[in-house]
Amino acid sequence: MVTRFDVERRYLALKRDAEQNGYHLNPDEDFAKDLVYGLLVNEERYGFVSCPCRLCVGPREVNLDIICPCDYRDGDLAEYGTCYCALYVSEEVAAGKRQVEPIPDKRGPVPPECLTPQEKVGAPAATAPVALASLPYPVFRCRVCGYLCARDEPPEKCPICGAEKDRFEKFLE
Repeated sequence: MVTRFDVERRYLALKRDAEQNGYHLNPDEDFAKDLVYGLLVNEERYGFVSCPCRLCVGPREVNLDIICPCDYRDGDLAEYGTCYCALYVSEEVAAGKRQVEPIPDKRGPVPPECLTPQEKVGAPAATAPVALASLPYPVFRCRVCGYLCARDEPPEKCPICGAEKDRFEKFLE
């Protein structure tokens, strides 16, 4: 059972982490804490913190794109000033210079396991330069922050944002 103390503790941790990494939580603290409550409920329910505003169906590996912070956060912040659930907002929204408006869900009706990593974030498919084709190790990309590393396996935790190993995707072979 999620308590007020749990919500407060997680909210403060998220806020501190956001500020340290150049992000902003929604300035409406009650609204943000309601979303944090939803994250904690989903963590109890599913074993991971899936977005409280999206339907989570199936195991963690099918829902990696909606684990908070979701794969869509940065693109939505740039385009709309907020992520889908509005937990994270742009500097303009945080400063009261821009209003939060509803945004479309980029996840769409296609199950995420059917999409390429580029389609998940709405970017055009990237092609590797020929010179990179002969790398001795595969390159892994953190789907949360974009960190790249060349090694046999992705790290257990991203050294930049702390995302877990399963939030990495093979970027180049």
